[in-house]
Amino acid sequence: MFIAKVVGSMVSTQKVATMTGHKLMLVEPYRVDPNKRESLVGTGRSFVAVDTLGSGVGDMVLVTQGSSARLTPETKSLPIDAVVIGLIDQVSLAQGCIYDRKTEQ
Repeated sequence: MFIAKVVGSMVSTQKVATMTGHKLMLVEPYRVDPNKRESLVGTGRSFVAVDTLGSGVGDMVLVTQGSSARLTPETKSLPIDAVVIGLIDQVSLAQGCIYDRKTEQ
């Protein structure tokens, strides 16, 4: 699992039947800033994840990839490699909170 920020959404009108009705989001993985360890920073990469929770652009989310992405009841029969499995409220390290959803909005 890893932290990511929802940076966009995708629309695909032609796809396999099992994917109909599933929301596709463009996410960018984030990591703890390696220099100061006081914030989260983007990795510069992005990819598509199926969203079953209703996330939106700007949300920090928890993403899982690979075969684990198909282990939720909503995704068990889907041909996917990444899924949003949580909306992040807060991230804390030993020195304190480095992300809080309430203060980021």
